[in-house]
Amino acid sequence: MNNSSEEIDQGRRGFLGAAAGVASMTLAPGVLLHTIASADPRSERVTDAVRYGMLIDTTRCAEGCTACVTACNQENGLDLQQMPASMDPEKWDRQEARWIRKIKLEDNLTGRVTNLPMMCQHCEHPPCVDVCPTGASFKRSDGIVLVDRHLCIGCRYCMMACPYKARSFIHAEVEEKLTLAPRGKGCVESCNLCVHRRDNGETSTACADACAAQGHHAIIFGDLKNPESTLSKALAAMPSRQIRENLALNTGVRYSGV
Repeated sequence: MNNSSEEIDQGRRGFLGAAAGVASMTLAPGVLLHTIASADPRSERVTDAVRYGMLIDTTRCAEGCTACVTACNQENGLDLQQMPASMDPEKWDRQEARWIRKIKLEDNLTGRVTNLPMMCQHCEHPPCVDVCPTGASFKRSDGIVLVDRHLCIGCRYCMMACPYKARSFIHAEVEEKLTLAPRGKGCVESCNLCVHRRDNGETSTACADACAAQGHHAIIFGDLKNPESTLSKALAAMPSRQIRENLALNTGVRYSGV
């Protein structure tokens, strides 16, 4: 990375750190409200001392369960999206922003069915970052891939480059939004591993918490670099793989049972 890119990255880290101190709150159009989160927000720079990731054990991912999707929607204000009155419901179903989607795989030979949640894979070498003409798509030092909404021009090159179809474009005006997710028409979004939680010292994600609350424990979140983390121990204990590992992107999200 050259010096110019590093300077831009540092600026974004500062922006995200400041944003992380703002608690969830629903805003009406034109209303600006802020409150300080009860937990202490990040005060130090993001470093590469950690790399955040996930292991998804598909053998525990229950058929028909969408708790992770619902929790993600609520945590990040995606449930506040409203279908425009003039839009066809089928078209809205295709265009509504989603950060996690459940995918069902069926082995044509054996008939074995596997359910897996699919989201941004937080690649070490993210194609979305490579193709972004403005630098809006970027990767933090801790491995979290983000979109800077101030820089995104909505060209959607990142969506075309992502091999996981993990990014969503906001097609319509959004009247209600959370302070931690101030989305607007014309920007691209994707899973950010609940970065606001990271920057407030919390140790899990909404999807992992919801999955555990259902008793499935299919999603394990943690630090890939810490051999003592629950995530690293789980990865050491069971076979896992990357989706589209032939692309050599070194994803932060791994799957077992596929």
